[in-house]
Amino acid sequence: MLEKIRNFSIIAHIDHGKSTLADRILELTGVIPPGTEVEQVLDDMELEREHGVTIKLTPVRLNYKGYILNLIDTPGHVDFSYEVSRSLAACEGAILVVDATQGVEAQTVAHTNVALNHNLEVIPVLNKMDLAQADPERVKKEIEEMLAIDTSQAILCSAKEGWGVREVLDAIVERIPPPKGDPSAPLRALIFDSHFDPYLGVIVYVRLFDGKLRRGMKVKMMGREEEEIFEVMQVGVFTPKMREVEELQAGEVGYFAAGIRNVRSAQIGDTVTEAERPAREPVPGFRPAKPMVFCGIYPSEGTSYEELREALEKLRLNDAAFTFEEESSPALGIGFHCGFLGLFHMQIIQERLEREFALHIIATAPSVKYRVKTMKGDVLEIDNPAKFPPSQMIEVVEEPFVEATIIIPAEFIGGIMELSKERRGELLSMDYPLPTRVILRYEMPLSEIIFDFFDQLKSRSRGFASLDYEFKGYKPDNLVKVDILLNGIPVDALSFIVHREKAYRKARFLVDKLREVIPRQLFEVRIQAAIGSRVIASQSIKALRKDVLAKCYGGDVTRKKKLLEKQKEGKKRLKRIGRVEVPQEAFLSILRVERKQ
Repeated sequence: MLEKIRNFSIIAHIDHGKSTLADRILELTGVIPPGTEVEQVLDDMELEREHGVTIKLTPVRLNYKGYILNLIDTPGHVDFSYEVSRSLAACEGAILVVDATQGVEAQTVAHTNVALNHNLEVIPVLNKMDLAQADPERVKKEIEEMLAIDTSQAILCSAKEGWGVREVLDAIVERIPPPKGDPSAPLRALIFDSHFDPYLGVIVYVRLFDGKLRRGMKVKMMGREEEEIFEVMQVGVFTPKMREVEELQAGEVGYFAAGIRNVRSAQIGDTVTEAERPAREPVPGFRPAKPMVFCGIYPSEGTSYEELREALEKLRLNDAAFTFEEESSPALGIGFHCGFLGLFHMQIIQERLEREFALHIIATAPSVKYRVKTMKGDVLEIDNPAKFPPSQMIEVVEEPFVEATIIIPAEFIGGIMELSKERRGELLSMDYPLPTRVILRYEMPLSEIIFDFFDQLKSRSRGFASLDYEFKGYKPDNLVKVDILLNGIPVDALSFIVHREKAYRKARFLVDKLREVIPRQLFEVRIQAAIGSRVIASQSIKALRKDVLAKCYGGDVTRKKKLLEKQKEGKKRLKRIGRVEVPQEAFLSILRVERKQ
C-alpha cells in the first residue's frame, strides 16, 4: 500500500501559476471535467479569487496510473509561509514552480529552503513556457545559482495551455519517494489543519505516519495537558470534497470527525494517537507559528461581543497562526487583542469577519511586540502601546528585527537602497547571481516593514521587486511612546510606539488629522501629542458659540456684558467636567491611516 502513495505539495512565488497547474493536474486525474469554467478550483474562498493568492492550504486525493497522489495545495504570499510549513511537514516531495519569464523570486527561495530543511525531494518546473518572453536557460541558471538545485531534469510546461503537465505527474510518481510508516504500529497522525462543521463539530485534517484510523476507535491528542478521549464517528478523504472511507492507513492523508466541540481540543501540529494503545512519541519537526503583528478588534454598533468571540474562535480553528485574547479600552469598550503573521494576514482576517460572519468591527492601528527591561530588572513583552510602562521605569526598550531578502533587477538598486535606508535598514549583503539580478539582504525593524514598505518596494521597482523576511531577534533602540491627549485625558486607542527621530513628524500628522475629524463641541478641545510629560505637538478645536445676545434689543450695555460673562463661565465649567465625544468615524479615519507623513 505504501509503495503506491505519493504525498506532495506545490510551492511557488505569487502569480507563478501554481493554482493553474493544480487545476490542470485535477483535470488530468479526472477530479474535475476538462474545460471547467471555474478556475483555481482549490482556491474556493471568494477572497482568494479577488486577491489572486492562495490563503488556505487545501488537500485533495488523486488517482494516477494506479498510484494515490495526495496533493496539499499551499499559499504563496509571505504572510502565509506558515501554511507552507504545515503542508510540507505532511509530504515527502514538492513541485517547485518557477515562472520562465520572471525567474526566481524571494518567496521561491524561502519556500525552497523550507522544503530542503524537511528533506523533501524538490522537482523544478518551469511554467509559462507558452509566452514569447520565456527564457528557460536563464531561469535554470538562476535556480542552480540561487537554490543549488540540479535543473538537468527540470520540466518545461505551460499550465495555461495544458502541455507538460503529464510529465509533471510522471515525475511525481517516479522521483518522489513513497511514505514510510508501519500500519501495525500504534497510531501517530499529524494534525495539519481543521475546520468547524455545525453538525459534526471539528473536522480534523491528518497525515498518518503510523497505524490505522477507523470509525469507532477512541483517540486522544498527545499535546494536551488534560487528557480528553474522543470516539471517531467518521473517517474520510478529500476528492476534493469530503468522502467517507472505511479506514485510513499509515502514509495516507484524510480527515476524521469525533464530535469535538471545543476548538482548543484539536490544535494544529498536535499528534493524534489511540487511547488504548498510545504511541510513545509525537510526530517531530513541527514548528508552531509566532504572531508578528498585533491590533485590537472591537465590535461596533450592531455587533455584539459574543458574536465576535464566536467568529474569532471559528477562524482560529483553521488558522493556527492567528491568536486573540480579551482586552478593554476606555475609548472602544470590550474587544480582543489579536496577533497575525503580517499586515496582509490581518487584512484577510478582518475581511473574513465582515464577509463570512456579517460583523461590523473597528480595528486599531497595527503594532509589533516590543521587549522592555525595567529599572527593577523585569523583562516585559509589550504588544499593546497602552501597556507601555512610564519612561522613568524603563532601562532599555528592544524591538523585533527581521532579515529582509529583496530580489530586484539591477537597474532599480539605487531607489531600493534609498528606501531601505529610510526605513532604518542595515545592509548585510549584496549578491549578483546574474549580471541583471541583485539579491539585497537587510536587517531592519519589523515595525518599518508592516505598513507600506511592500507597496513602496513595488512602486520604486515598477512591480519587479520581491520580498521575503524572517524574524531574527530583538535589538535595543531609541523608542518612545507617544500619547494622544484630548483636554489632558489620554486616549489609549490612539497611542503608539515609534523611534524618537520620527516621533514629532508622526505626532504632528495625527494631531492635525484629529483636528479635522473630531466635531466641534460646546467647549474648546485641546489635542496634544506627548512623550511622557513633554508635549511635542498641539492643536485646538474652537468651541461652538451660541449667540446669547440674540434676545437683546437695545438697553444698557452692561446687560450684554453680563450675558457674555455668564456664557464664558459656563464654557469654563463645561470644559472642566465635559467629556470629548470622539465619533467612530474619527477612530476609523485615524487608525486606518497609512504612513503619509
